[in-house]
Amino acid sequence: MRVKTSVTLPEDLLGRLDRIDKNRSAVIERAATAYVEQLEAAERDRRDVAIINKNAKRLNQEAADALDFQKLP
Repeated sequence: MRVKTSVTLPEDLLGRLDRIDKNRSAVIERAATAYVEQLEAAERDRRDVAIINKNAKRLNQEAADALDFQKLP
């Protein structure tokens, strides 16, 4: 469902948006969607790094064990 809203933007930005696409709503929707997806991805990455860091010692030991196992006699 779409909801009509109103935003106030600088005139020069509106001109730049119009050069991209005459449908301002479409341009702003694409830009907002891309920005929100970027923020969400950054938050997921931050959580993933925290999990990896929390388990780094164990994960590094597992990797070392796997490499040792692969060594030729």
